[in-house]
Amino acid sequence: MSVAAIVAAAGQGLRLGPGGPKALQLLAGEPMLVHAVRALSAARDIDLVVVAAPPDRLEETRALLRDEHHGAELDVVAGGATRSDSVRRALSALPGGTTAVLVHDAARPLAPVRLVEAVAAALLAGADAVVPGVPVVDTVKEVADGLVTATLDRSGLFAVQTPQGFRRDVLERAHAEHDPAGPAVTDDASMVERLGLAVLVVPGDEEAFKVTRPLDLLLAEAVLRRREAPDGR
Repeated sequence: MSVAAIVAAAGQGLRLGPGGPKALQLLAGEPMLVHAVRALSAARDIDLVVVAAPPDRLEETRALLRDEHHGAELDVVAGGATRSDSVRRALSALPGGTTAVLVHDAARPLAPVRLVEAVAAALLAGADAVVPGVPVVDTVKEVADGLVTATLDRSGLFAVQTPQGFRRDVLERAHAEHDPAGPAVTDDASMVERLGLAVLVVPGDEEAFKVTRPLDLLLAEAVLRRREAPDGR
């Protein structure tokens, strides 16, 4: 199998504050996108990384990533108005020989190489779709009109991360059959679930958290400092 990784990086990320597209905001002096691409391109079995970038920042993005594709090839395409649009555009740019695809959010810049390799390995072992997940540790309640309507049993609940992995034909079918006017979806696995196909869950990683708010940036910087410490702590 030939495995490509798509990075959705065209979002504005308004909750993170001013400073341009979220993927290009700085984390420890480098854009978050650079951190994300670096991990994907360093992983075993990843042959190509395709970044769906802000359409008005294509040349800037290519320049940022020129030296960051260690082992894997790199391509940059114009992203769309929504995450799904960006993924579809990147899918259409993949070579014909690509048979498996990882989809990653640039907003998860610290997803470690070991997590990328675990998702790719599950695909290579025969899974149609793979997501990394971590058990939910908070109490989760359903709320309507400001009132609690139910408390969910968290024993079977997982918070799902990226990269998520798919057989290429499965992901292309999921996007082709997705109705943008229907119920909202927040990840590609949700589209695959609607096809009635099984989605395998592999252990996620606490460092693959999503950077959404300024506080998340501070946490990400702390993780990087720990990684760079001599003892890794």
